[in-house]
Amino acid sequence: MMDWTDRHCRTFHRLLTKHTRLYTEMVTTGALLHGDQPRHLDFNNVEHPLALQLGGSEPAELAACAKLGALWGYDEINLNCGCPSERVQRGSFGACLMAEAALVADCVKAMSDKVMIPVTVKHRIVRDFVGTVAESGSNVFIVHARNAILKGLSPKQNREVPPLKYDFVYQLKRDFPHLTIVLNGGVRTNAEIEHHLLHVDGVMLGREAYHNPYWLM
Repeated sequence: MMDWTDRHCRTFHRLLTKHTRLYTEMVTTGALLHGDQPRHLDFNNVEHPLALQLGGSEPAELAACAKLGALWGYDEINLNCGCPSERVQRGSFGACLMAEAALVADCVKAMSDKVMIPVTVKHRIVRDFVGTVAESGSNVFIVHARNAILKGLSPKQNREVPPLKYDFVYQLKRDFPHLTIVLNGGVRTNAEIEHHLLHVDGVMLGREAYHNPYWLM
């Protein structure tokens, strides 16, 4: 949701829903450490509960940015391990990190050691990835129910071409009942949300909430 869920979008969404947890657009560690921090981190207090989503792959840099997020008053730090864009791939983070579970575990531990707020992970469907990362201290996994195909498909195609595999997400919850598993991807109706909640702990809405915001009411 880069360039989409900015503070103005999130404030509008909060007017429509009082309970949904809102997420920032993905902010790279470089942008926070070397750029305009207020531009990336400032938000309206009505947005709570609010998570700061980070993009990066260097534990020390992510830890520094997580600390910034906590100081600015965010309720959660989320590491994006699912974005398939070429720009993100060139930075060796996003969906590339799905093949680097041990590195992600190091990143999560580094962030968790610096903040008292939850550190969560958003990713694509891979079971062994969750098992490895959970050992580092993250208890919440937001699972986009598609594989990421990094060669040959555009980011838009990666949101549409790989089939949705909700059963894989359900299985993650059965395999890790002590973890909070949140399903993401292709959800468009209240009936779908109710069905998914029979199997997982939560549902994240992305582009549908942006294109059809009054559904949140």
